[in-house]
Amino acid sequence: MTVRLGQLMHVYPDQYEEYERRHNNLFPEMRQALKEAGAHNYSIFLDKNTGNLFAYLEVDNIEKYNQISNSEACKKWWAHMDSIMDTNQDQSPVTFDLKEVFHLD
Repeated sequence: MTVRLGQLMHVYPDQYEEYERRHNNLFPEMRQALKEAGAHNYSIFLDKNTGNLFAYLEVDNIEKYNQISNSEACKKWWAHMDSIMDTNQDQSPVTFDLKEVFHLD
């Protein structure tokens, strides 16, 4: 069963272009880790007025996907992104999970 996820994050206002550049050059090992974790239809949208990011992705298995945070690829990516966005002490992005309230198939 596919699970749809929505999350909010925040990038620093002077780092919009850098954030996009880094994602356009996603580390191959991170791309592979996402695919192995069953992530697909992954998009991130930026509100240039606030620096808020909206991430949407679909995963095949939420438990399997959640294990990605233990991977070396993910930890390397977090370290790479730490200086341009709001992050936690472990360098993971500060995220707010959103509750799906409507879906049109």
